[in-house]
Amino acid sequence: MTTNTPGTAVAEAAWRELLASDRVSADLVAAAYAEPRLRRLLPRTGTWELHFSRCTEQRWTGDVPCVGPTAAGPDHTGPYYVEGPSRSRRIGVAGTAREAVARVVERLPPGRGPAFVGTPGELAAYEGGKGT
Repeated sequence: MTTNTPGTAVAEAAWRELLASDRVSADLVAAAYAEPRLRRLLPRTGTWELHFSRCTEQRWTGDVPCVGPTAAGPDHTGPYYVEGPSRSRRIGVAGTAREAVARVVERLPPGRGPAFVGTPGELAAYEGGKGT
């Protein structure tokens, strides 16, 4: 079931751009994009890492783990570390992109998505108003 919301459209545009880029391992991007729960979030990158935000505007949400290669080889592929939600918390190392994505999905905040159009503060106010 597809939910057509402004946040979904923003996330899909960001995924299309990321799928066509080389900022992150193609295997990692493909594995994350294949997961419907991650595809609903806004993907973002940082030094060969893949991050996910529940909102579309900066400062982004920091409650979803990120994935990156353990070694910056020429193709920036796995094994991959999974960290988060804070950068100081290493969840573990996964041998493949699919395994890393599975670890992220296991730690998604429950019942969240699609991406919210706005900032983390606006998202928090919206969720607080819904009684969540």
